[in-house]
Amino acid sequence: METIFLQNKIKEVYAEVNKVVVGQQYMINRLLIGLFTNGHILLEGVPGLAKTLTVNTLAKVLHLDFQRIQFTPDLLPADLIGTMIYNQRTADFEVKKGPIFANLILADEVNRSPAKVQSALLEAMQEKQVTIGSTTFPLDRPFLVLATQNPVEQEGTYPLPEAQLDRFMLKVYVNYLEKEEELEVMRRMANVNFEGQVHQILTKEEIVMLRDAINRVQMSESLEKYIIELVFATRRPADYGLTQESHYIQYGVSPRASINLNRAAKALAFFDGRDYVLPEDIKEIAHDVLNHRILLNYEAEAEGITTKDIINNILKKVAINN
Repeated sequence: METIFLQNKIKEVYAEVNKVVVGQQYMINRLLIGLFTNGHILLEGVPGLAKTLTVNTLAKVLHLDFQRIQFTPDLLPADLIGTMIYNQRTADFEVKKGPIFANLILADEVNRSPAKVQSALLEAMQEKQVTIGSTTFPLDRPFLVLATQNPVEQEGTYPLPEAQLDRFMLKVYVNYLEKEEELEVMRRMANVNFEGQVHQILTKEEIVMLRDAINRVQMSESLEKYIIELVFATRRPADYGLTQESHYIQYGVSPRASINLNRAAKALAFFDGRDYVLPEDIKEIAHDVLNHRILLNYEAEAEGITTKDIINNILKKVAINN
């Protein structure tokens, strides 16, 4: 009964978010996967695709503390995590916490800030804690970073280090809407009185229950081994008959890829009303988990080969052994 209750709650979340956001079901699905499996999400897409609006609306529906941080070249680590300030009355230093102390963090255009800010964000993402001065503060749970980056403008940006990219569970490419969906967006937003009111659907306790339920989803040993084979195919492509791909891959994916493939596939299965994982779940989520972890060389770039091409070929070549 609890499982049915939680699955119905997820449907209610979709319905409530759709009161404000038109389309973008794929993005909403991936954001929920990250939330319910404790994984950070990197969203990439051109401006105006409702990335910020979707995250903001989701925070309201889930009734979580939400902070939007606009990353700029002059942003300092203290602007993100907080700093020590001197109190003249007490003649002592006090901690002034920054916006990172929230449940949902929208790091807008995260690639526009320099290395020191990236390092501060990295500690928060990985360790779920922040160090200010000599004191370490644990962050509230759940804690999720939803970062966006604009692929169009590259001037004045700082490419994310591979170590930080690897901390993102999924990298989701956000695409343009269909004609009918954009027509609906235009009609809604052309109305200056449109406010898009939403109601709370989930509590923090129910989010924890959802995480536990997804964690109980079963995955067969053959599918666990299938995930490992996919991961190793990115590291040793020639061993899997991927001779051409071996010329393009500079580095394969890290062990975090196999962990996140497992978690995300379980979430997809649960969303679909199942307590067991199918091969299709792994294949469906593979691109989002692997695309930012495979590092291609200059030869691939020169020939127009993308990580999407590489992953498609790996999925075709690697078989599931019972």
